[in-house]
Amino acid sequence: MSKALQLQVNVPLGSIEAYSQAINRIPMLSAEEERELAIRLRDDSDLEAARRLVMAHLRFVAHIARGYSGYGLPQADLIQEGNIGLMKAVKRFDPEQGVRLVSFAVHWIRAEIHEFILRNWRIVKVATTKAQRKLFFNLRSSKKRLGWFSKEEVDAVARDLGVPASTVLEMESRLSGHDVAFDAQSDDDDDVAPAPAAYLADTRFEPAAQLEASNFEADNSQRLHSALATLDDRSRDIVAARWLSDDGKTTLQDLADKYNVSAERIRQLEKNAMNKLRNMLAA
Repeated sequence: MSKALQLQVNVPLGSIEAYSQAINRIPMLSAEEERELAIRLRDDSDLEAARRLVMAHLRFVAHIARGYSGYGLPQADLIQEGNIGLMKAVKRFDPEQGVRLVSFAVHWIRAEIHEFILRNWRIVKVATTKAQRKLFFNLRSSKKRLGWFSKEEVDAVARDLGVPASTVLEMESRLSGHDVAFDAQSDDDDDVAPAPAAYLADTRFEPAAQLEASNFEADNSQRLHSALATLDDRSRDIVAARWLSDDGKTTLQDLADKYNVSAERIRQLEKNAMNKLRNMLAA
């Protein structure tokens, strides 16, 4: 398809119940109807075929989204993100693979919902690495009791999910914590812990910290200039044009035209120069 799939789904705005009733009234597609529509979309970029494919599977998205209701996020938002995943799946679906769209789309739907949950579940990100993301969606279902894991349970979860035991412990600690407002309103109850604003010091404007930051920046600048001076004129100009220009990053093709070489040659020179600078700055 030459252009992005953009569909308007004519379902009522308002309650989730009304939405569910509306999408459940949309007829399902037979295998032959689904294949015919998918071929029309693939061969002719027929957006009406795409719309019918999406509409017929909205109930499936809502069913998957209900499985993520325990994360405290609005059900409507989860469904919306799942619908985006469904549209991506429809756009990439190949009817010649011999599988139904619903089997192909489940990965795309869950991926979009997962991304949404990770972005919005907490203000502070709880999962940044691949192992942590895997744990985020499996740790709750792996718990067999309330409270903290025992060592045996930690080892069992780590073995089942193929991650280090230390990662299991770290993610369990993150999931058990809660976001705390930095400047939450004070409470007269003495048993309530104070907000971080009451005891965390702001050291940004301390003279010693500012002097240290200034010296660190000056030292880095001096080391960079010294490292650049060791490069030949062409390599230095390429690095400056690509990374140090205030007017924006110069393209490889523009530099290739300037030096009458190929863009690939410019890329190689840039890579060699950056490796040399990196080694000198790390020394």
